[in-house]
Amino acid sequence: MDIYAYPPLPKSGIRKELNALGVSEGMTLLVHSSLKSFGRWIPGGSQAVVEALEEAVGPTGTLVMPTQTADLSEPSNWIHPPVPESWWPIIREEMPPFRPDLTPTRAMGAVVEAFRRREGARRSAHPQLSFAARGPLAEAIVGEHPLVPPLGESSPLGRLYEHGAHVLLLGVGHVNSTSLHLAEHRADWPGKRMIRQGAPMLEAGERRWVEYEELAYDDSDFEAIGEAFEASHPQARRATIGACLARLMPMRALVDFAAEKMARRRPGLDR
Repeated sequence: MDIYAYPPLPKSGIRKELNALGVSEGMTLLVHSSLKSFGRWIPGGSQAVVEALEEAVGPTGTLVMPTQTADLSEPSNWIHPPVPESWWPIIREEMPPFRPDLTPTRAMGAVVEAFRRREGARRSAHPQLSFAARGPLAEAIVGEHPLVPPLGESSPLGRLYEHGAHVLLLGVGHVNSTSLHLAEHRADWPGKRMIRQGAPMLEAGERRWVEYEELAYDDSDFEAIGEAFEASHPQARRATIGACLARLMPMRALVDFAAEKMARRRPGLDR
């Protein structure tokens, strides 16, 4: 798509469309995004999108974004891409430890990178599955993030659920929706299992490779579940901002729906 074939999409236009979609003053909003999906030239780029989101929820609202660092993980589990087994010890020994202020995200997009650097943004301390938040509820949502379970009830996702957050997908699919991992923790199905995980962390000021177990997350049915939710719940809303498909939905209803679907559809993971 030639972004110069269309008029620019300014911050004010993005904010107006977000408000029309249902993003409102005081809302707690978990955002997943793709800057390229807008298909238009945006004056200010990722900064403009962050500011439009902030203005849409206002000073009483709280923005939250996943700031994941998938490369700070057990290298034997890597598949996108895999690395030679001979590299595994080097990665475990030499990968720098997670630092909330310094460690960049991986494959999370330009909007997330701009947001995590935003003055006043608070980033949780999980070495692989952190979240950043800014607003009155930031500390309540990301102030504590246990190593395990990283996306369970005591994680930022659990706090977002408690606070009645909404999920906003900006140009990305349900496969990107981290809320559905909370549903995985709540659902039960045959074959649900844990995997060995590891990450470089700072402990008492020293870098250590820390090993732990976490749920073997499986997002292969997220798109089907998300589409089914949208089709059956009038609270889910869609709009187009430039070329970006924007989808807004209440997190509690989404997670409850997804957990029920997973319990029924995942026996033996036979879909």
